[in-house]
Amino acid sequence: MNDALRSLLDLLALERIEQDIFRGQSRAAVVPRVFGGQVAAQALVAAGRTVPADRPPHSLHAYFLRPGDPGAPIVYTVDRIRDGRSFTTRRVVAVQHGQPIFHLSASFQAHEEGLEHQEPMPPAPDPLTLPTAAEMLPRYADRFVEPGVTERLLEAREAIDLRYVDEPPFGTVGQAREPRSQVWFRTNGDLDKALADGAGCGDTVTRPLLDICLVTYVSDMTLLDSILLAHGRGGWAVGDVVGASLDHAMWFHRPLRADDWLLYDQESPTAQGGRGLGKGRIFTADGLLAASVIQEGVIRVPRA
Repeated sequence: MNDALRSLLDLLALERIEQDIFRGQSRAAVVPRVFGGQVAAQALVAAGRTVPADRPPHSLHAYFLRPGDPGAPIVYTVDRIRDGRSFTTRRVVAVQHGQPIFHLSASFQAHEEGLEHQEPMPPAPDPLTLPTAAEMLPRYADRFVEPGVTERLLEAREAIDLRYVDEPPFGTVGQAREPRSQVWFRTNGDLDKALADGAGCGDTVTRPLLDICLVTYVSDMTLLDSILLAHGRGGWAVGDVVGASLDHAMWFHRPLRADDWLLYDQESPTAQGGRGLGKGRIFTADGLLAASVIQEGVIRVPRA
């Protein structure tokens, strides 16, 4: 099994320290704070561990309140807001050093039959025809303002095979483009095999919950890219903007598997006031709309 994938699954293996209180470990991200997708995924694990196994999440709404310290554990306190006949609601507060850094509300639903329709999947090339991170990132090493950025980006992507359909923002600095981007992604390894080999969270979460938590983790990686593309900005790594996630919402429509290819189609309808909005749709490889995502982030241009 990929060591990076095992490490990621171990991050989701929260320690239960009281009935509805859990502790998760942190690790350094590309920037000197905890990666927001990690906190969101861990909070959803904490919520899910207080919900019946036959009720997967169908939505989450979250706010990033303070930067997380990668050198300290995070404590997640779950409030059991409601347990209904069909829906279950949980609220989670993540705390470090005595202060809340993240707040999440999540809703879970037992399976029901009902009306169905969806938007069609947009065209996209076969993911296997696209370059891997290891093939793509070294081409841009000379554009990053800080030493070691390429290595940190590669390390952050070891557990997730993420492939850009077009050039990433740092690949076309100074060239304004349509505010749209696409990536294909999947875990870098088979999850069933990883769990059978004893990866950390296998005995505490169901496979459907694990898949959703992993997709939540990845959903924070590239969603603000389309904002940068509209203005020809390359992002923090090339020093032309300062950015951070503010809030994050997801809706899970259909079953998905995080170790199968998923298309993340993203766009930005607006940016203003030092903030930008990103919208995303996540499709399975056979064209099913599995999840929708909306995120607002801080996007500031450094003053000269």
